[in-house]
Amino acid sequence: MTLVPTPGQTVGPFFAFALVHDGGAELVPHGHPGAIRFTGRVLDGAGDPVPDALVEIWQAAPDGSVVRAPGSLHRDGFTFTGWGRAPTDRSGRYTFTTLTPGATTPGAAPYVAVTVFARGLLDRLLTRAYVPGDDAALGADPLLASVEEARRATLVATADEHGFVFDIRLQGDGETVFLDHRRD
Repeated sequence: MTLVPTPGQTVGPFFAFALVHDGGAELVPHGHPGAIRFTGRVLDGAGDPVPDALVEIWQAAPDGSVVRAPGSLHRDGFTFTGWGRAPTDRSGRYTFTTLTPGATTPGAAPYVAVTVFARGLLDRLLTRAYVPGDDAALGADPLLASVEEARRATLVATADEHGFVFDIRLQGDGETVFLDHRRD
């Protein structure tokens, strides 16, 4: 007997019902020392906002350590958890309050791991938002080096006065590079 995998199911748009929780976008409180805003928009192939997507992030602490604390859903108001989840609004915008991630290994480029769930997707989409500013670390990063040079910019966030902006284009011109997470 040959087993056939169950086909994927379209995700969403039910995120607000079961997956969004109070404080989910606050990896640290707004007044926390070093708090920054990590924000952006999820856009479809025509450049229109996706108002019912869900964005999830995982990241290292500023010192590069990976937090393995239980209870990320039940935040205590001061402990950095390294994980957050935020829905997009009508303009496709998501926003997190977090800390600038550090490199997990010396000389590596620091990044935020980003997962996108949206209507019409059969599976989640995985990507990275690299922290801008250290051109040597970005140039030496193995994942970035494996991406066609013309598309690397879709993996690097932009700095602004509050933190970082990372727009996610699901398809079309300027499509964000997504990572293959399937295992063969």
